[in-house]
Amino acid sequence: MKKVLEINHLNKKFGQNTVLKDIDFSVEAGEVVCIIGPSGSGKSTLLRCINLLEEPTGGEIIFQGGKILDKGHNKKKYCTKLGMVFQQFNLFENHSVLDNCILGQVTVLKRNKEEAKAIALQYLKKVGMDAYIHARPRQISGGQKQRVAIARALSMEPEVLLFDEPTSALDPEMVGDVLSIMKELAKDGMTMLIVTHEMEFARDVADRVVFMDGGVILEEGTPEEIFNVPKEERTKDFLKRVL
Repeated sequence: MKKVLEINHLNKKFGQNTVLKDIDFSVEAGEVVCIIGPSGSGKSTLLRCINLLEEPTGGEIIFQGGKILDKGHNKKKYCTKLGMVFQQFNLFENHSVLDNCILGQVTVLKRNKEEAKAIALQYLKKVGMDAYIHARPRQISGGQKQRVAIARALSMEPEVLLFDEPTSALDPEMVGDVLSIMKELAKDGMTMLIVTHEMEFARDVADRVVFMDGGVILEEGTPEEIFNVPKEERTKDFLKRVL
């Protein structure tokens, strides 16, 4: 398998506070990697460093062989290759569902409006939101907003999709809809890096599970290894509490 993304010795400090320490891992094309761990363990910060919403303090991000943090590397171009789905949806409230999925394509990828619209409609249909294209975000439910957010990310046709706890702001009955779309994407071979509290989803869908605590990766392995025979006491303790 081809490595799409490699993280080497990544560190992140906020002032004196070290949030990520010496993070090493990689993601292969078509792989689904779930990052689990207690709140405050650095999972979301790791995603935000990968897509450069936060500037790492040290280390390397290698994307398709290119060292992203090196001077002179085209960071803007790199960021267009990553789709991001946030916990709080981050939709533009004053734009329709359709326009939310068109704007980034036109402004960032410089697609013409007609092409962008066709692509947006294709992905809105995929997530079951094509009936709501004229609605504003305030007129739809949280689960529907998250489905629009996924369609928006897909409309940019990224090479890797990052999900930051995509179900944690949703009512329990809406979680299933969003997870089923993510399962479909996994089946389609989408490369995904997912920070999640949904252990069953991680167990069923992930190719690999990474357990983080205190800003470090304590262990990683297949879902069978992590959920059935974890090596670290801290992992065992965490899983005992959440399962």
